[in-house]
Amino acid sequence: MSTGKVIGVNLSARRGTKKINVGSGYLLADYGLQGDAHAGTSRQVSIFMAERAEELAGAIGLPFQPGDFAENITVQGINLEGIKVGHRILVGEAIVEITQIGKKDDESSSFSFLEPAPLKTEGIYCRVVKSGWVKTGDWVTIIT
Repeated sequence: MSTGKVIGVNLSARRGTKKINVGSGYLLADYGLQGDAHAGTSRQVSIFMAERAEELAGAIGLPFQPGDFAENITVQGINLEGIKVGHRILVGEAIVEITQIGKKDDESSSFSFLEPAPLKTEGIYCRVVKSGWVKTGDWVTIIT
């Protein structure tokens, strides 16, 4: 079983903006991270590996902070490469199910960050199947 830790719980009130690490949040079943602009959409919660984010930020000469790549949950120490749609992850008290990996550019996307925009190709999008709190320092475990 693969495990890691949450190092950022990030949200923004508007779509297309980088997210701010607020340290904790409530993942509501079939809705998403309360207070985040993407809650209630088909991509309720996004997860990204800190190691990959640090690599990408370093390649363009920028420091990395959780939320910089617009992810809701920044995780560290868990390898999510090779994870598949349908797999479930325990994040703090909540359980999320992978619904999509990467996303297509579409008209509703107003993402205005400098490239790279890794959530487009590597972002892990989930629906919340069990509500619960998640906070910095919580364990993250792949359960299926």
